[in-house]
Amino acid sequence: MNILIVGSGGREHTFAYKLAQSDLCSKLFVAPGNAGTASIATNLDISVTDFDKIKEVVLAENIEMLVVGPEVPLVAGITDFFKKDAQLAHVKVIGPSAEGAQLEGSKEYAKEFLMRYDIPTAAYESFTAETVEKGHAFLETLKPPYVLKADGLAAGKGVLILEDLAEAKGELTDMLTNEKFGEASQKVVIEEFLDGIELSVFVLTDGKNYITLPTAKDYKRIGEGDTGLNTGGMGAISPVPFANDEFMAKIENKVIKPTVAGLAKENIDYKGFIFIGLIKVGNEPKVIEYNVRMGDPETEAVLPRVKNDLVDLFVHVGNQTLDQVSLDLDPRTAVTVMTVAGGYPEAYNKGDEIKGIETIEDSIVFQAGTTLKDGNVVTNGGRVLTITSFGNDFKEALATSYKNVKKIQFKDMYYRTDLGFDL
Repeated sequence: MNILIVGSGGREHTFAYKLAQSDLCSKLFVAPGNAGTASIATNLDISVTDFDKIKEVVLAENIEMLVVGPEVPLVAGITDFFKKDAQLAHVKVIGPSAEGAQLEGSKEYAKEFLMRYDIPTAAYESFTAETVEKGHAFLETLKPPYVLKADGLAAGKGVLILEDLAEAKGELTDMLTNEKFGEASQKVVIEEFLDGIELSVFVLTDGKNYITLPTAKDYKRIGEGDTGLNTGGMGAISPVPFANDEFMAKIENKVIKPTVAGLAKENIDYKGFIFIGLIKVGNEPKVIEYNVRMGDPETEAVLPRVKNDLVDLFVHVGNQTLDQVSLDLDPRTAVTVMTVAGGYPEAYNKGDEIKGIETIEDSIVFQAGTTLKDGNVVTNGGRVLTITSFGNDFKEALATSYKNVKKIQFKDMYYRTDLGFDL
């Protein structure tokens, strides 16, 4: 079948890498893609939210499956757009409806869903510009650190964790009245701080059945030791060493099953990935957030461990027959190290030539913020590319990734050298 992937990051390059290996894949397209996807698929210069242009390509190229990578087109309703159009309704779309995508599109919506189904999570309240003083009063009832979350989509950067009460009040005011994170912070959720170690669990569901993919741990802060500004993610390790069978059973019974059952009970059309951001508090899992797609860079560590034919898995999702699938996993650990442009996540350069990709051995390069210029691969985003490696444990895998990342060169390149420090 002909398949179109929507998106341009490392996640989408990883999807392309896996889908292209399948005998079921005839032609593969990526919109808009990057320099990495260009080598294994046909890139199309189309915005992820230009649904009319996407429709044109789907009809012109006889595309039978649409794999939606990022959250923005899902929240904007791309799945509904296909379902409601008679010419597109036959296409298998991997990604939830706009209603399902609200689990990521609105922190408040997600919190209300968690509370409805008794899924363990932090206590919270939400506030707007009109109730900012009530927000200040609520902060006074909490112990530091204080957690402030922009309600809407903020590219993984709309969360502040602050130690000082006065600073927290000031930031709340800034988010609500000055729209520090734009429209995303017209409403802000304040949560109690949960102390523990974080992990991500990925579920693929057809709306009735589900399979649990490998766990992963990502590293969001730009600086060593998890310091500095939040990023989209600086690297990931899969599986998470502390997520043993007993803990995973708790996650399945207390989080995954009620989540999938809740979506079904509310008749929410949900065929795709559920990314559950969790924290282990003592020996109990609590949900920090939902995302409605695979994580990036976790995808680059998780999917290479999945031995199943990814096209076949997605066909089962479309047919609601995931209960017929058993997951075949590589038992080794996979880690991915993200290289970023100097200055990221603030101002950074684009257009710098990247050298050394062809010299990488024993690792997989997944490109993210890259493009082709005069035949050369150049930087085109803050997060540039990842190096993914396997090992018998995370230290062995990391050693291989770090050895290879030294072969990559572009102006002001930066990466974290301490991944796994907390494991």
